[in-house]
Amino acid sequence: MAGKKSTEVTVSINPITRKKIGEFPVHTRTDFLEMLAKARKAQTQWAELTVKERSKHIRKIRNYIVKNCDHLAEIIARETGKVRIDALAAELLPAAIATHYNCKHAARFLAAKKARNSSWFLFYKRNQVVRVPWGVIGIISPWNYPFSIPFFQIIQALLAGNAVILKTASNTQSVARALKEVISAAELPDGLFSCINIPGSKAGSVFLEGGINKLCFIGSAENGKWLMAKAAETLTPINLELGGNDAMLVCEDADIHRAASGAVWAGLSNAGQSCGGVERIYVQEGIYQAFLDVLKVKVEHLRVGYDSDSEYNIDIGGITTEKQFKTVSKQIQDALAKGARIWAQSNVAEDPNWHNLMPATVLINVNHEMDVMRCETFGPILAVMKVKNMDEAIRLANDSNFGLTASVWSKNHRKAIALARQIKAGVLTINDHLMSHGLPETSWGGFKHSGMGRSHGQLGMEEMTQSQTIVNDIMPFVRKDLWWPPYGGTTYKGIRAIPDLLYGERLFGRLRSLFRVLRIFPRVFQSK
Repeated sequence: MAGKKSTEVTVSINPITRKKIGEFPVHTRTDFLEMLAKARKAQTQWAELTVKERSKHIRKIRNYIVKNCDHLAEIIARETGKVRIDALAAELLPAAIATHYNCKHAARFLAAKKARNSSWFLFYKRNQVVRVPWGVIGIISPWNYPFSIPFFQIIQALLAGNAVILKTASNTQSVARALKEVISAAELPDGLFSCINIPGSKAGSVFLEGGINKLCFIGSAENGKWLMAKAAETLTPINLELGGNDAMLVCEDADIHRAASGAVWAGLSNAGQSCGGVERIYVQEGIYQAFLDVLKVKVEHLRVGYDSDSEYNIDIGGITTEKQFKTVSKQIQDALAKGARIWAQSNVAEDPNWHNLMPATVLINVNHEMDVMRCETFGPILAVMKVKNMDEAIRLANDSNFGLTASVWSKNHRKAIALARQIKAGVLTINDHLMSHGLPETSWGGFKHSGMGRSHGQLGMEEMTQSQTIVNDIMPFVRKDLWWPPYGGTTYKGIRAIPDLLYGERLFGRLRSLFRVLRIFPRVFQSK
């Protein structure tokens, strides 16, 4: 019932061992409204600080992460099933770097910027654009990178002067709790940052109907479309990052060993559960077999299992949810049924007490009728396709509803960049893939069904603010502008002469126009 606290709890489990990690109370709509009210009050106080003062607080977060990396990596790994090195390298290290970078550059990103005059005729209008915080920003984040994905947006939102209410995935609540402890190191005003545990099916309605000022969502395209329609009811601005089906293009002159290693890293780390990871690989026919041979050796040497000891000797962990495990398995069966063949596959650690472990798999003989080439796979699968030339590779890369990231692999950087720019994706990398999410200076976001809006970098910081234009008339002694009433024939002719004066092609005509403008100029000093 409305107004009552829920007695429900979310039970968090280790997806590999199925052991219980903890219980976390489920919040209600009333809890959200209470958080929102506290956030609005705190945000008013927070926004009054200068960016430099806010940065002093946020830098403490970086220091906390550095001191507690091992503990945080353990929490992330246990609740997601990923290996601790994944948690460290792809979540905690980028978070520390991003905090330092954004604190260093926030003042520049958010500084008022002059708008150059459009014409000497309006020289006395001095214009600037300032950045204004939205107020309270809601963030709904996924389970695949439960720490780093929301962290980037949290830091930028706070530095921009906003309050934040974060909803993480229901199955990563211990990471949410750890994230809250990390942010608390900044000693922020009470209520400025809070975490809420609401089922995903209800979160969008609660945020949007509750009156959040802006919503950032990272998740599936299907849910993103629903949220966009829901946000339209209240005209709530929304930022969407909706995943991808990323292409990797390997040219004949590529370094085969680096390309194969890059495919393993970007396609199989975190058990392939990366929205910007490699899923489709298009290899030019001249090196196709050589590339497959190298890739086969690398994949078959991968160690898939549970990172349960202190030896750090597991390369790939497990799938985070049983539902996702079944989805990936179904996509593999679909491909095999349509003619694909398994070229290489890793071993999987055998333990009757471990679950959701899936071998890293390379598929060949694939085509665009298969789900692995059309859908977001989100599992440890690499689908490799031979192409005659890079024109064919570009066409196939663009044959997708998604466009988050893509990569081109070649020793000729100029050629690679030219090819990359033909791909319809938001982030393009040369001889690398996926890692740009860890570069805080680069914007993140996609084309087509991969979303709208950007996070990270200066563009991400601007997403956390509204632009406000200030026009300052520096001639207050002028009673009125030329085009203000009362009107008459002389006034019309004088105003009509202005475009001829500014842009006329003949000198004599421009001089004649100047005379007409000067005839009406005295009216700017007249009260009537």
